[in-house]
Amino acid sequence: MAIAFTTDAGSKPDAAWGAVLSMALCVAMLIASEFMPVSLLTPMAQGLHATTGQTGQAISISGLFAVAASMMITTAAGTLNRKWVLVAMTALMLLSLILVAAAPNFAVLMIGRALLGICIGGFWALATAVIMRLVPENDVPRALALMYGGQAIAAAFAAPIGSYLGDMFGWRAVFWALTPIVAGNLVWHIVALPSLPASQRQDFRTMVDLLKRPYFLRGLVAAMLSWGSAFTMFTYLRPFLEQVTGVAVGTLSILLLVLGCAGFVGTWAAGRFVSGNVAPLLRLPALLMGGCTLGLLLLGGSVAAAGLFLALWGAMNTAMSVIWMTWMSQNAADAPEAAGSLMVAAIQASILLGAVIGGLLLDGLTIMATFTGSVVLAGLAISLIGSGQRLLKPDRSQT
Repeated sequence: MAIAFTTDAGSKPDAAWGAVLSMALCVAMLIASEFMPVSLLTPMAQGLHATTGQTGQAISISGLFAVAASMMITTAAGTLNRKWVLVAMTALMLLSLILVAAAPNFAVLMIGRALLGICIGGFWALATAVIMRLVPENDVPRALALMYGGQAIAAAFAAPIGSYLGDMFGWRAVFWALTPIVAGNLVWHIVALPSLPASQRQDFRTMVDLLKRPYFLRGLVAAMLSWGSAFTMFTYLRPFLEQVTGVAVGTLSILLLVLGCAGFVGTWAAGRFVSGNVAPLLRLPALLMGGCTLGLLLLGGSVAAAGLFLALWGAMNTAMSVIWMTWMSQNAADAPEAAGSLMVAAIQASILLGAVIGGLLLDGLTIMATFTGSVVLAGLAISLIGSGQRLLKPDRSQT
């Protein structure tokens, strides 16, 4: 049974773009908080007396708890107003940042990252369903693109600024700097989000019913492979650029900035062109991003070539989220929260496994082995997606 929603007035409100912008800022802070260790991996490992591969698990632990939270949040939240659930998730992110910034040892760092994982899973599981309630149906792709604009902002500035400030002031200062922004976002949520009551309690049967739909299960696995490929590479990008491309911190920051700024192009393109039948677009992320990773393996010793491949990768990275979440909104509109929970669990599981497997390949073999694993996953995703038609509801696949 799909969960039913009502507004306080008993009908859908006008488009609440201020609330969408508030969620976009939250996305930016989530992405910055989750993946900041990518740009700080080396100094964090040194400061915590751990290997680079071990420190990469700071990302995998957040992914592990995000998987659990995404599967449980809509059931655990019951009929609580979704506005206040989102507010609580943002407060949890603030607490996580404080713990990470002040962590005296690796164990406390991992606790902080686990709390962040709960926030990530809870927020993303609800995000698309909330967006579908904040704007009319025709505006959902545009609102998703706007929300994921926060991802582009974080990708553009968090990593390069993080690596630069981390080199100047230490990695802890970078996490402390995020806390006042998250605190401000918490207040903005309270002011901008309308009341979003849930009229029914969702249970796990809704998720099981979705998994029984072949097209949805196929799409879920394809999304996992796509994200797994992306983050097997991205989590260990700094070691690659340092060891293979041979860049110093200054050039590293510039390359990360190039990758991030390209995300604005991807967000703009997704908001403009993602509409109607998304089937032809589903394989593009794995195809382009996997191709860029292969290009880095072959030509990554050149700074110019690395910059070009990272720009293309960054543009598709932000577009990927809009493409797949639009697919979800179109093909599971009768159960958006359950679909959101499953999508987030699948994506976070992929990020977790990507960080774990990539770290093992890096520590046990070489960084080249890590990037090769990413290319293999991209190839599997492309094979499964095919033309994309098998990933659509029967009534949509004929349109």
